[in-house]
Order: sequence, then structure tokens, then C-alpha cells
Amino acid sequence: MKAAKIIIIVLLILIIGSCGYVAVQPNSYDIQRSRVIKAPAELLFNQVNDFKNWESWSPWVEKEPDLQITYPEQTSGVGGSYSWIGEDGPGTMKTLAVSPHDSISQEMQFDNFPPSNVYWKFDKVDEGTKVTWGMKADQVPFLLKFFAAINGGMDNMVGPDYERGLEKLDSLVIDNMSKFEVTIDGITEYGGGFYVYKTTSANSQNVSQVMGQQYGEIMQFMASNKITSIGMPFTIYHTDMSQQGNNVIMSQAMPIATKINTPIESNVLCDYIPKTRVLKATLKGNYTNLSKAWTEAMTYLSNNNLEQSDIKPFEIYTNDPGNFPNPADWVTEIYIPLKKDDKINVSH
Repeated sequence: MKAAKIIIIVLLILIIGSCGYVAVQPNSYDIQRSRVIKAPAELLFNQVNDFKNWESWSPWVEKEPDLQITYPEQTSGVGGSYSWIGEDGPGTMKTLAVSPHDSISQEMQFDNFPPSNVYWKFDKVDEGTKVTWGMKADQVPFLLKFFAAINGGMDNMVGPDYERGLEKLDSLVIDNMSKFEVTIDGITEYGGGFYVYKTTSANSQNVSQVMGQQYGEIMQFMASNKITSIGMPFTIYHTDMSQQGNNVIMSQAMPIATKINTPIESNVLCDYIPKTRVLKATLKGNYTNLSKAWTEAMTYLSNNNLEQSDIKPFEIYTNDPGNFPNPADWVTEIYIPLKKDDKINVSH
């Protein structure tokens, strides 16, 4: 009996000590993790803003594939929500406020626990976007303190999941941005027209920068001379596209309605592309994949015994990247003018 009493007393002391230890744990918490992702803030914001996207990068779905998720009619923006039932019981998440491409505030609620505020920040940095995912609360019930205490604290209990979620979000968005497809549209007719242009040379390392400078100077010239473009920008290639290496001679151009006389001292000139038969190919994806699209187009040309005319090949950028944050949505049309004696029907 005496031994039993000693054991009981020891257990009581341990229980009281444990309760005391749990009771003095912090009454609030603010846990956050950050990751710099090489992607536009808009793409990352859109992934987080719609709860239907969360399954593809959620660390908890990865841990618990059988998680039962329910979506209401609205899953994005203020008022958007979703709910789940898992090993730890049911829970819900709801969006309370959004600042487009900048921040999101959400509320997470588990049964028998007070709600927690979940927050996101999307800060533009030189390398891309710094994404911060956090959770905070001003009241921590005893039971949650207990779970936190036996798991090394709230930060240790939640932080690793946030790190994994951001890692998966990074991989998903980068993978989506890298997708592309090339389509050989076949033989068609290009309507022709006047254009203003500026010619230069570049290599594979600086071509994007050079093209940006070229278009900047052309747009400045057009604005100064009150010239209006009637279409999307394009690039004419003076280098043999079947043999080009690191260096390329090219002209950046903007289509205009009528011929203009440019000043003798101007580097911006005016020219005309006549109506002509062309082989057309389309790239949907980042401009970095244009070399692959040109290779496919030139291969098709060779395999079908088609000969280029004296008119230089060109590519038209048919949508504005400023309106399409995901490079996978950028569309470029490639046109290779053909000699008139090629015997392939024009596509319709």
C-alpha cells in the first residue's frame, strides 16, 4: 500500500508539473515561413486565392491522401471557402480579405478550437516574388498548448508543413510556366503591309534585352511622329534560320497603315511586306522556346521540299505578355515566305 501511495503521489506531481508547464506556454503565436519563387506575383496570388488549387500543392493532402475535401459554390476571393474531414477531425477555411497580387487574409477553424488567422504576402523582389505564409492567434486554449508542448512548440508543429507547402507551390508554378507547344499550321497566305523597323544584331545571351531596347526606340519614334500601330509587334530575321548559331541579325518592327518617309538621320525606317504564301507555325509558350519552334518549322520545310522566297522570315507576337503573366500563355506566330512554284495547297 505504501508503494502504491508513493506512485500515486509521484504521478500527481508529474501531472501537476506538466499542467503547470503547459499553462505557462505563450498565449499567442505568429508562425510564418517565406520562400522566393521565380514567378510573377500574379500567378502565385491566383494559385492561393482559389482553394480549388490547394490540393495540388497542399502539404496536408500529401500527408493524408484520403482527406475528404468539400467545395462550396464560391472558392475564391472574399467569401471563398472550403472544408475538410481528416484524421484530426473537421475543419474549414474562409477568405476574409484580399489585395490583388499583394496579400490575402483567411480564417481557419477546427472544431473545439478558436479560429486562427492565416495570412499571405506576395512581395516583388529582383529574383521573382517573396511569398510569405503565416498563421497567428491571440488566444491559445489549454488543449492546443498541450499538443504544441509535446511537439516542440507551435512553430515546430506548423512551420515544417508551411515550408513543404511553399516548396510544392514553387515547383507547381514553375512547371506550369515552362509548358509549351509548337503547332505547324501549314501553308497559308500573309496579307502584307507597311511597317516601321530598326535593325540590329544580338546573341543568345542578350537577345531579349536588345529586343526590348529596339522596341522602346521604335515606340518612342512613333510617339514623336504621331504614328499609330495597326497590329502586334514582330521580328524579321536576316540570318539563315536553318544555320543560325549564337549571333543573329534581326529587325524589330511595328505594322502601320500607310507608307511614311523617315528622316535621313533616323535609325528607324519604313518598308513593306507584299502579300505572300507562307509556311505558318505557332508557338504557345515562353519566348525562350522559339528556337525549338523555328527548328520544327525548318524541318517541316525540308521534309516537304519547300523553298523559301527572298522575303525574310518573321515572327509575330500575337498577345501582350503584360496581359498574360504566365509565359505558357504567350502566343507567337512564325511565318516563312515561300517561292511561288511550291505545289502544296493553301490551308483555310
